[in-house]
Amino acid sequence: MGIPIPSGAASWRLPPVPQSVALARRFVRSLLDGVGPAVADTAALLTGELATNAVLHARTEFEVRAWVGEGRVHVRVSDQRPERGLVPHDHRPYACTGRGLTLVEELAPSHGVHSTADRKTVWFELWPEPPAPPTSAWETVPPSGRNVNVTLTDVPYALYWAAQQHWEGLLRELYLTRELEARTGVRREDLAVAQDVSNVICSCMKVAVQQETPDSSTLSLLVAFPAGAAAAVAVLRGVIDEAEVAGRQGALLSLPALPQIRAFPHWLFDQVGRQLAGADPTAWTLTSGEPNGTPTELAPWDAGEVETASAPTVAADDLNRIIAVNTAAAELLGWSPTELVGRPLTVLMPEHLRERHVAAFSSLLLTGEARTLGLSIPLPAQHRDGRLVPVRLQVQTQEAVDGRTVFVAQLTSRSAPFGRSPAREEGRYTSPQPGPVSLPSTTTKAKRASVSRSALERLSLMADIGSAMTSTPVLGERLRRVCGVLTQRLAEWCTVVLVDEQGHTERACFAHRDPQLQVSGVSIGRLPAVSETAQGSLPRVLRGAGPLLVTDIPEPGRAESPLDAQQLQLFEQLDADSAIVAPLRARREVLGALTLVRTRQEHPFTKDDVLLVAELARNIAFGVDNARMFQQTRHTAERLQRALLPELPEAGHLRMAARYVPSSTTAEVGGDWYDAFVLPPGDTVLVIGDVAGHDLKAAVTMSALRNMLRGIAVDRPEPPGDVLRHLDHASQTLYPHSTATCVYALIKGDEGGPWDLHHSSAGHLPPLLTTAEGETRYLDGGAGLLIGMDVDLPRPTAQDRLPPHSTLLLYTDGLVERRGEPLDAAMARLRRHTAALARQPVDVFCDELIITLGADSTDDIALLALRPTPTG
Repeated sequence: MGIPIPSGAASWRLPPVPQSVALARRFVRSLLDGVGPAVADTAALLTGELATNAVLHARTEFEVRAWVGEGRVHVRVSDQRPERGLVPHDHRPYACTGRGLTLVEELAPSHGVHSTADRKTVWFELWPEPPAPPTSAWETVPPSGRNVNVTLTDVPYALYWAAQQHWEGLLRELYLTRELEARTGVRREDLAVAQDVSNVICSCMKVAVQQETPDSSTLSLLVAFPAGAAAAVAVLRGVIDEAEVAGRQGALLSLPALPQIRAFPHWLFDQVGRQLAGADPTAWTLTSGEPNGTPTELAPWDAGEVETASAPTVAADDLNRIIAVNTAAAELLGWSPTELVGRPLTVLMPEHLRERHVAAFSSLLLTGEARTLGLSIPLPAQHRDGRLVPVRLQVQTQEAVDGRTVFVAQLTSRSAPFGRSPAREEGRYTSPQPGPVSLPSTTTKAKRASVSRSALERLSLMADIGSAMTSTPVLGERLRRVCGVLTQRLAEWCTVVLVDEQGHTERACFAHRDPQLQVSGVSIGRLPAVSETAQGSLPRVLRGAGPLLVTDIPEPGRAESPLDAQQLQLFEQLDADSAIVAPLRARREVLGALTLVRTRQEHPFTKDDVLLVAELARNIAFGVDNARMFQQTRHTAERLQRALLPELPEAGHLRMAARYVPSSTTAEVGGDWYDAFVLPPGDTVLVIGDVAGHDLKAAVTMSALRNMLRGIAVDRPEPPGDVLRHLDHASQTLYPHSTATCVYALIKGDEGGPWDLHHSSAGHLPPLLTTAEGETRYLDGGAGLLIGMDVDLPRPTAQDRLPPHSTLLLYTDGLVERRGEPLDAAMARLRRHTAALARQPVDVFCDELIITLGADSTDDIALLALRPTPTG
């Protein structure tokens, strides 16, 4: 306790009222006239913090002693509650309470606490140019009496710390409120009970959290609480609820809690009270009906996830300032990310919406009622140059590990539903991985990575997993290769379960270290649904918990759901001794679960392994997310492309078939198209074309050109060269920077023949004519410049006879062109294939060309075939 108190050291006894804090500071300053101003100011500051703790927590008369000796300032603050130990808080910069002991730790080179039978004394010493203060010197006092272990399962630690900061702030303000019961309905005696049990809860939780494994979004805690605390916890809940009501009515300065922060203490206090009374625990992830209690809300906010998100994303704090933004959002609105950070969020809104936004945001903070959170709202955003960009805005809240609530907004452009991925290499969709979330000091003091595994081994394993996740675009094959790596390096066997958008679960892969081992009953495919009440490791992880270390594996007969039963049966069948079940979480969603298992012949998994598995699961999750986004975008692009393609007209004497195959290496809609329709005189039109580019703009231009060409052809039944000239003029007027290739062909002739082909080409590959005998020739006549090059140049029209049963093929360059191959060789190859297919039905003709020539194409393919067939 520092040096002994000298005789004659000045002291002052003060009552436990707020005014005593200022008196204690002034008293210490009055004794330090000969001390340097910096040391005197620090002494007064720290005295005020310790006096505040005595007033708020001990609530007894307290004594302040101070003196100067041997060049040092000595301060002692004593209260009469030795049984009430200190409650050191982690340093969280956004906390409104709990800073007192942290300040003493950081500013006083010597400090501590000493308790006797009748008093508790907190002390510190200061001197000029002191050494660095020790890490901590606080002596904590465990709760007295009998304790009962309370199980708190799947606690989202970021939400817990945010909720703790909020209720402690409410209790502090209630204590300082005059006419407390009249203004808030809270009695002073209830507030005292609430403050005491809040300190007990915070102390017990701090001890439990320190024992847990880091790098998990949730913590499962075994917390020792005083056996008789249930009644006091109920009082605490009632006081907090009354304070929330008072906050919404404006009777307190503290803002009411947002829904998820309001819901969590209800669950926590209920669990403590119910389990102290003998009830069974209920995991937070299994609590129904709580706002924002879904797995997407359990992971703490990480700026890295915003910055690497593929969708335009902006994060703001409760002061309406932008604190993180990714490149996609910044570029959408004409900024760079660094220019936006620190600006008010309203800079991205048009003038007429700013006041409305501020009013809605203020209402959310003042009432705690979320009216638009989670909804997709169409509205205009403001580009930096002043123009409006139509977007859909969806805002969600997320807690940070420092206790803040962050507002994360995703912007979806209503004019560009298919975004370009931020990182693309050879058609492979990738997303950079954000860094790991840094946990507060309570969990970073826990065990680190496995000491039995070298850093080089870990890096090698990470590299192998990364290679497996990028080795193929097929998700199932990716996961099989990942499981193969894991079973060779880390576990006896492993399995991956995925959850789709409808909530259905499926086993995506299973792998054993022995590839020859035949395991009966393990099938790839649909699994039972995730139960709302099951407590098993797999259901809990799929609902957002974990990663979970499983060392006590239950018997299959103890399963609480069909899904858990299948997992436990597999554990029993393969002699599982220990397992780690980790969530595959990306973009705040749980995509599935990774299960790694060791048998009794191996060293069991320990807490030291959980950090490594969490990192592996994070890498795998981003690979799964990227693969799904690629497939989803590709599927949507293909559906859009096909929706833009027409149905072929029916003409008995003209057999037609068309095919469209999207690129296998891109997820974007392209500019390839075909068309066929009948003009009023009865002539049949065939069109094939390709707009330069491979994105949404190309697809929009393609659709516009197709529709313009239809209108021109119907309105002006002129030779194909003239029709293309009119199209070129319209394109230059409406789309001045676009270019396209196109073949416009007109088939004239009666049902019995003969048939003539009138055609013109705007820079497109020539049509290919294949006779029934297998003779082939390209129809090179009518060739001209691309659409969009020069509207003044004439466009010729060529005429060729179509023999009966011959096949006319119009196609885009994806069918023939290959990187590094001369075009002449590719065109000769196409002639050989059409000759071999000359007598096949026209549908088979097209299918065989696609199968044979389209397998290794990296571009979209469109083709249109016509075969004149005499009737009668």
